[in-house]
Amino acid sequence: MFLEIVTPEAILFSSEVDSFSAPGTDGEFQILDNHAPIVANLMQGNIAIKALNPNITEKFKEKFTSEGDKLILKINSGTLELNDNKAIILAD
Repeated sequence: MFLEIVTPEAILFSSEVDSFSAPGTDGEFQILDNHAPIVANLMQGNIAIKALNPNITEKFKEKFTSEGDKLILKINSGTLELNDNKAIILAD
């Protein structure tokens, strides 16, 4: 599936991923390949991304940390939309 993470500054992440988890308002949830369409509000927490060859915008690499085989990005809030195996996260 394709994941794009966008902030008011720029596009931070744009790449094919295996899966990711996000901090929803009702708790953390995971999105896998071919997930049903969803729109969700996100709260403060971590987005954890599993990807073989992630494409992170060079000047924003310092915003991401590694935890095992996952990339971690801390957010304050946001919105997730997933449709046709493409996820877009608008994050603060």
